Formats: sequence, C-alpha cells, structure tokens
Amino acid sequence: MAGQEAVAGFAVAVVREDGRWRCTALDASALSGLDAAITALTKIRSTGAIFGLLAVDEEFFVIVRPSPRGASLLLSDAAAALDYDIAADVLDMLRVDPPDEEDESIWPEGDLEILADLGLPGVELEVIVGEVDNYPDEQLQMIAQRCGFADQFAALLDDM
Repeated sequence: MAGQEAVAGFAVAVVREDGRWRCTALDASALSGLDAAITALTKIRSTGAIFGLLAVDEEFFVIVRPSPRGASLLLSDAAAALDYDIAADVLDMLRVDPPDEEDESIWPEGDLEILADLGLPGVELEVIVGEVDNYPDEQLQMIAQRCGFADQFAALLDDM
C-alpha cells in the first residue's frame, strides 16, 4: 500500500450480539480496498451479526457483511467504480462490469437484502440508496435508524 493515497470517509463495524448493538471504528485502511475492509471485519469475534458500513469521500457507501461462504456486498453507486478502488473491488467481487465512462446515472449494485434479517427489507434499503441528494453518512444514519442502532452509530461518529 505504499504510496497509495488515503481515502476520505469513515468505516464502522456494526455488531449485534445478545440483542444489543455495538459500533466501533475500523482503521482508515478499510476504505482503501475491499480486502482490507473484509479482513478488519473478520477479525471481530462475535456470535451475532457483523457488518461494515463504509462511507467513502462523501460520494457513496458500501455495506460489507462477511460470512463463511463469502462476503455479501452492497455498493450504493456502481459508477463510483470508475474513480475509487474499493468500489471497483466490490464490482469485481460481484462479477459485474463497471459502467461506461459516459453513464451519468446512479444505481446500486449488490445485495439489497443484505440487512433484511436485521429489520431493513431490500425495498426500503433501495429507497434509502435512491436518496441521491443525501450524503453517504446521512444515508447510513437512515439505515442505522431503521435497523435500531442509530444512537450507537451517531455516538461513534461524534467521537470520530
């Protein structure tokens, strides 16, 4: 990673264990590439659900949910893959071709049902992703609110 430019934004690990939510900051290197994010998340030990929320450069977000059979992923804006390594990594892992340079539209790529078992059905997540006038941190706050960890998420962001 020597010489790689730091990516602005934040990465948060979210854990639900024994009915309680916990949010912790991940190292900024988790924003540089998908492997770094997955590695950081798999180091967290929990018997409950674990996923990562990554807000990148006020442009897009990624939800990463590792599991023994591979990571589930959601990229809020597929076109971000043209400018950001981590977004390109997500499309690569999903085996999806990046959009054309001329394509101006914004659409998500990946698993919209990624948080369905935690109270956020895919149709609602799609609405949140579609709120393109909101910044990624605002969209992630909406996700946190809907799943039930808004207080823990907001407290962590205030401390960052």
